[in-house]
Amino acid sequence: DLEKEQLKTLKKVVKRFENGFPLENLEQIIEILNLCAEKVNEQEAFTEPLCELIKLCELPFHKKKFSDEVSYSVAVSKAIAQLGYLMRVPSSQVRIQICKCIVSFYNMELPRKLLSGYQPTSANYKIQMAELGGLAETLVLSLAVVENQLIEKLWVLKALQHLSSSGVNCRLMMKAQAARRLCLYLNGVDPSGQLVFRSSEILWSLLENSSKEEVANQLGSLECVYALKEAFLDLLMHGFRRYDHQLRNDLLVITTLVAENPVAPMIESGFTKLLIGLATFTEVKIPNPLLKGFKITYSSEDFEMKKLLFNVIRVLSKNPCAVQLLRENDVMPALLYYVKPNPKPGFLDWSAAHYEELQLHAIAVLCSVAPLLLDKYLSCQANTLLLVFLEWCIGQDPFFGQGSSFHGTGGRGNTLAQVHYSLRVLRSVVSLYDDVVNLNLCDQGAISQLLDILKYAANKFKEKEDAILVEIQADILFILSVLCENDLHRKEIFSYEGVDILIPFFQMDPKKLYSGLGHIRLLFSALDCLWSCIIGNCKAEDCFLEKGGIFHLLDLLALKQKNLYNVLLGILVEFCDNLKTTWHISTWRGEKAQTATKLLIQLWRQEEEDLGVNRDQYGRIVDMKGPIAHSFQKQQEVILMPSNSPSFAIMEISENIRAKLYSLFCKLGFEDLPGLSAEDFVTLAVIQHYMDFKMGEVWSELCAEVKEEFRPIEPDEEALRVILELSEDTGRKVAALQTDMLEKQHHQDILEEKKMYAEIMATNKQREIENKSWKNFLARTSNYEALK
Repeated sequence: DLEKEQLKTLKKVVKRFENGFPLENLEQIIEILNLCAEKVNEQEAFTEPLCELIKLCELPFHKKKFSDEVSYSVAVSKAIAQLGYLMRVPSSQVRIQICKCIVSFYNMELPRKLLSGYQPTSANYKIQMAELGGLAETLVLSLAVVENQLIEKLWVLKALQHLSSSGVNCRLMMKAQAARRLCLYLNGVDPSGQLVFRSSEILWSLLENSSKEEVANQLGSLECVYALKEAFLDLLMHGFRRYDHQLRNDLLVITTLVAENPVAPMIESGFTKLLIGLATFTEVKIPNPLLKGFKITYSSEDFEMKKLLFNVIRVLSKNPCAVQLLRENDVMPALLYYVKPNPKPGFLDWSAAHYEELQLHAIAVLCSVAPLLLDKYLSCQANTLLLVFLEWCIGQDPFFGQGSSFHGTGGRGNTLAQVHYSLRVLRSVVSLYDDVVNLNLCDQGAISQLLDILKYAANKFKEKEDAILVEIQADILFILSVLCENDLHRKEIFSYEGVDILIPFFQMDPKKLYSGLGHIRLLFSALDCLWSCIIGNCKAEDCFLEKGGIFHLLDLLALKQKNLYNVLLGILVEFCDNLKTTWHISTWRGEKAQTATKLLIQLWRQEEEDLGVNRDQYGRIVDMKGPIAHSFQKQQEVILMPSNSPSFAIMEISENIRAKLYSLFCKLGFEDLPGLSAEDFVTLAVIQHYMDFKMGEVWSELCAEVKEEFRPIEPDEEALRVILELSEDTGRKVAALQTDMLEKQHHQDILEEKKMYAEIMATNKQREIENKSWKNFLARTSNYEALK
């Protein structure tokens, strides 16, 4: 009769706590639940009271004091975690009741009657305790127990769906391989369709609340990819409701994430081929047995799917193994299908806004795909299509872009978005420096057309400064730079209009360079274009000089922006091959009548100060062994280098601007430089002997390396000693010359000071004479005796 007594006692317990469990009794209640779970294996009669006790856990727990929630937190978290362990009980009724109990945590109802002296716990208390006890992880592991029981499995998924709203729970679920387990259940038999829905919802939550990389890794197995493929294909071919289409798109997003993982077996499973075929389905109309009977409905869900498929192609283009599939499935013609003037509204099955968004998305994807499929790009005459499309974009045909999508930014009421992405495609292809592509572009008059677009964009930019217009201009300048580099004929074509268009870029307001809109990028692009498209063509160089181009470059250099030094000085050095350039540089005057040579010497001094070169207060050489060595160079230990590798002293040349400044002075000369002070001449003496000092540095490195490796024979050692002494002597001579310059300047200052003092004395004496004369005059007019 013991079991009958136990059942009676259980009924009394259920009756006693019908309004909820107090926190202090919860530990004992869990012990009773565990005992009941053991009894269920032997006597089915214990199933009902066990379910009743679990059902009572749906009610709020009761506390006496406010602090009880914290005091009993460990016991409560263990109790709630125990609910997950009770999923081992082989009873469908018990398992479903546990899931219902967990779901109730998120929709708490107050009991009909409160216990005397108690208050219900806060609404989120059970949710927090479930996180603390790791219930989500236990529940994921319990999926293995219910995998053959559809109803129980759906209830577990429902509970997990609620639990996955928390980041803590999602991380716990990922520890139990939740993403992989859920993916494998996608294709289970389920007439209701809830299995796919709930599983995809949980996967979404895992993506949002935990590591995307970890989710992608768990879904990257062959079994998971197959499961995703079958679930997606089933919804694609047999889903007819809007709900099915939305679910299909959700799975496509998850698939895209998996495809970003390069080791995921997307190609091996055939999923890649299916997705590529579906993406190009309406444009190239290649028969695909898997898609037989499929039709696009042009609904908003199909529109979203189309965009997602384009995005999948972009992701797949990053995988070298998928490139062949992209080539075989005519992805290039499918994307180029959209590179054409927009049809009038109502002509296509897509609405005007939808078509424009797909068009921009396709052209954006083309930027990634075109460089990979260059043979297809050329065979499809993509350059021609893009140039014709760009001509339409800046033409007179009325077109009002919607600008309602990510890719349509800045394109409302105009075609700037289309221009922006078309130029991106050309940029991505041209940057490969493929002679065939570039020749094909130039043969079709691309240089003149790009200059027209640049002029169009520059005029628009004057009306309203916009980041999209900045990017358009920068891309055009880059494309022109690549096309004209090392080709005199193309430079000549550029020079007819290009110089006039290029000059204003060097006259932009310096305050805008770091406004965040991209002006600095635009300036660098213009300088690159100047270097590639003008330098080397005498006619273009003369035109640039006549329009004051060198003056604008020196104005930019006078801004003293370190990131501009290298490119500006490099251009000036190259320009000095034109004999007229030195006159222009000598003529330039900056603020306070500053000459170009004085500016260059100031840049040298600033560069040496930044590098930590040792100089005294007057700028004279201090270290005769390393006159131009900077602080880092002196700290550098001896490193044995192969004979074909540049040493540190050589590599240092490219890391600062001193070599360019020296080259520029070699062009300008070191004599008869106006507007320089004694301090400037002291610095100029170092610049003039830069090459001698640099040779000394190289010999010093060579000597150190030789002595590090072996002991040279006596004649070689003597030769090295003489060479190093010669270098030091040069340093001493320059230092002596600098001292002599300073002494002469000091002597000249003293002479000028004496001259100034003599002038002051003469002025004072003259004032005394004038004062005496004035006093005599006053005396004669006011004193009769003095007047007599």
